Amino acid sequence: MPSPRPWPWRAVAAIALVAVLAASCSTGSDEEAGGDDFGDPGDCIVVDMAVSSEKITLLSELARTFNASDAEVDGRCVFVRPKSKASGAAAQLLVDGWPADPAIEGEQPVVWSPAASTWGAVVDQRLTEAGRAPMAGDGTPFMNTPLVIAMPRPMAEALGWPAEAIGWTDVFELAKDPQGWAAYGHPEWGEFRLGKTNPNFSTSGLAALIAQSYAATGKDEGLTSEDLADPAVVDFGTTVESAVVHYGDTTLTFLNNWYRADQRGLGLTYVSAAAVEEKSVIDYNRGNPDGVLDPGEQPREPRNELVAIYPEEGTLFSDNPFFILDADWVDDAERQGAELFEAFVQQPENQARVLEFGFRPGNPEVALGEPISAANGVDPDQPQRLLQVPEPSVMTELLDVWSVQRKSARVLVVMDVSGSMSDVGDRETGETKLDLAKRAALDSLSQFKPEDDVGLRIFTTGLGPDGTAFETDVVPIAPIGAQSEAMRTEILRLFPQNGTPLYDVAASSFQTMYDGYDPSRINAVVLLTDGMNDDGTPNDDRQQLDMLIADLEAATQGENSRPVRVFTIGYGADADLNVLRRIAEATNGATYNASDPATIEKVFTAVVSNF
Repeated sequence: MPSPRPWPWRAVAAIALVAVLAASCSTGSDEEAGGDDFGDPGDCIVVDMAVSSEKITLLSELARTFNASDAEVDGRCVFVRPKSKASGAAAQLLVDGWPADPAIEGEQPVVWSPAASTWGAVVDQRLTEAGRAPMAGDGTPFMNTPLVIAMPRPMAEALGWPAEAIGWTDVFELAKDPQGWAAYGHPEWGEFRLGKTNPNFSTSGLAALIAQSYAATGKDEGLTSEDLADPAVVDFGTTVESAVVHYGDTTLTFLNNWYRADQRGLGLTYVSAAAVEEKSVIDYNRGNPDGVLDPGEQPREPRNELVAIYPEEGTLFSDNPFFILDADWVDDAERQGAELFEAFVQQPENQARVLEFGFRPGNPEVALGEPISAANGVDPDQPQRLLQVPEPSVMTELLDVWSVQRKSARVLVVMDVSGSMSDVGDRETGETKLDLAKRAALDSLSQFKPEDDVGLRIFTTGLGPDGTAFETDVVPIAPIGAQSEAMRTEILRLFPQNGTPLYDVAASSFQTMYDGYDPSRINAVVLLTDGMNDDGTPNDDRQQLDMLIADLEAATQGENSRPVRVFTIGYGADADLNVLRRIAEATNGATYNASDPATIEKVFTAVVSNF
């Protein structure tokens, strides 16, 4: 097996133009974790860490073991405290200057461990461009995991796996075939559906975009602008994107939804394949799709396991580096303590624990073993072909091309304008929750491409001439490019009014999108609310909710389903996240947590990354 090839720093400038600015968002599937349950460090030297979410459990366990050791710097004990922070979010914070107040974004990190070395180079490039000193430098790879195409075993076998090599060319052929899986003798699986993350937000999404672009050319290095302009390459990319069910800022959305669908016997009709890391395939097959077991959560193996397809055209590794930051908030004692922990995690016995969590050891002296095995759907002898990250100018063009080639969307934005939206959302500025939400919605409009169909609906009680309506379409669903100014005008006119008919508007908005379903587009509802269902009637809320969920599931599942997804935003402390999560999951969407109104801009950006 070839050695993992780090992403070279020369690609940094291109990625920095978009990725850092966009990837500062988190969802309900990427909540911050770790750090809070490590106890009192006493008089020890504290080494705070910002860690990408997929490895927070592993690094928390290693930190606890280390903290219980006799590690010292100048006679003082060392206390390591990891906390989960998305790679892009941490990169943006480091560029902006991480707030010193831990109540805002957590403690300023001494060590940063994003998913790939690329992010460290991005930060240093951005700092250099701003005339400031770099702070990441060359990190030490902690562990590796390659990008793969995850596919349910029956589907992979239908394509000839494992005897036949499979790759992005097969995805291309499936995506353009109107017969879908019927061409392989399985009409019951429907059309081919692909799960991909937004390359402006996600390391895996960016790696997948690079891989599919190389596949279109037959190369594994030296991708050029001329390649991207080749009509055959353009057609390849557009066709692959046409199979995408929706984009997202994290692969965990796909994996969690996939797993829930599988438990109901519907896993083969949710998505057919998704670009994820090898480690995620192992977690999924262990019955732990997001890689984190919550208290009381019991893993349950899926009905249909996933297999990792290592694209025959080549792939990339994520190397999960340790960056000991050269920042003004890091002192010599903290740096020395971080170096002790870095050496600790490289020890063979701890690299063996890396294996337990489904990663490949960063220490080359530690051999591959379980769970990197066929029993878990992966192959320790793969990948056999690695790809080179394109030059900066080509990368910039590649992302620009993707913004045109990506699948178009048809989205209804549904905003709560109930009375509670007049509550103060930002104490410093005095802005209300609705003020903040309006600004976030306005800022997010630029993420849509002109051809995307976008409409705006508001909801509250007492609407209409006779006060009996609960919703109003203030902007119709139409190409956003032609009505962007109308959308801005109407958003600015919104004001708080009455109650919160959440269940009614969820049902009606879904029905609107279902009735007008466009199979060539991503069809979705974005529903923002700051409260619980309050429609002013004596209805049984539980019964009403159960009926809503049953109707949503029936419409989005089964042979004649139409995949309209509802993405919910719980806005403010009073939003009922459990209810919003049920609504989203019933449609294989996702829930986003904006319990702190000040985070709504980041959250809105994350939501729109799905389109």
